[in-house]
Amino acid sequence: MTLSIVIVSYNARAHLESCLASLIEAPVGISHDITVVDNASTDGSASAVRHRWPQIHVIEQRQNIGFAAANNIGIRATKGNLILLLNSDTIVSHGAVDALVSRLNAHPEAAVAGPRLVDGSGGLELSFGLMISPIAELRQKVLTELLARRVGTAVRWAERVSRQERYVDWVSGACLLVYRKDAEAVGLLDERFFLYTEDVDFCAAIRARRRKILFTPEAQVTHLRGRSRAAVPGGMHDAYRRSQLAFYQKHHPHWEPLLRMYLRVKGQLPSPSARDIENAPR
Repeated sequence: MTLSIVIVSYNARAHLESCLASLIEAPVGISHDITVVDNASTDGSASAVRHRWPQIHVIEQRQNIGFAAANNIGIRATKGNLILLLNSDTIVSHGAVDALVSRLNAHPEAAVAGPRLVDGSGGLELSFGLMISPIAELRQKVLTELLARRVGTAVRWAERVSRQERYVDWVSGACLLVYRKDAEAVGLLDERFFLYTEDVDFCAAIRARRRKILFTPEAQVTHLRGRSRAAVPGGMHDAYRRSQLAFYQKHHPHWEPLLRMYLRVKGQLPSPSARDIENAPR
């Protein structure tokens, strides 16, 4: 069994170097290779990786083609039986990847596994959940806000459920392990999602083939998501809304017109022609 780690990066040199250092300094036990797909960064990310870690394969894009498309390029350029999609703004603790591989191998009915994610201060991130729908989205947003405010009841509930291994509808693409044969069977990630919801859509496609999605707390990874978001809140918000509309159009077409109307009333309807998300590391 071999593993290919694919990391997409866009103008996130400091995060990318920290992520790679965590992988190199606490080596993954399973035979593996690492590929970085750079989405036309202007901060010297690609050259920095080549200079510091010449053993890492770097693929440079001429333009920012989006998270899903860049991941697909990385997947197609590698050959591991297992694929780990990993955000550039993650720190992987010693043994986390091997634990994730071990737990996926222990569940033959599962095609995907995701770890417990925490932020830089150790706070829990809700990195799994129910299939996106109006009610599920509202629930996830409320829970996320309560966790951000450190509301006791919400924190205790989240800590409890995140300590239990379970099958879920989706796990976060920030750290997502999948068998290559399953990823290829669903046509890889849907490239209509430039940024956001591509992980939920990908897991839905996997589940449609009667394969399961495993969340396991046996592996824990740090995700510095808040820092990336804070850098360019406007661009990230527009990216989220574009993907949200695309997701509802694909999975809940009867809800999409209502969502579009709601966003228009709120003045949050993104331009359908805008494709470049400037300075939005992922």
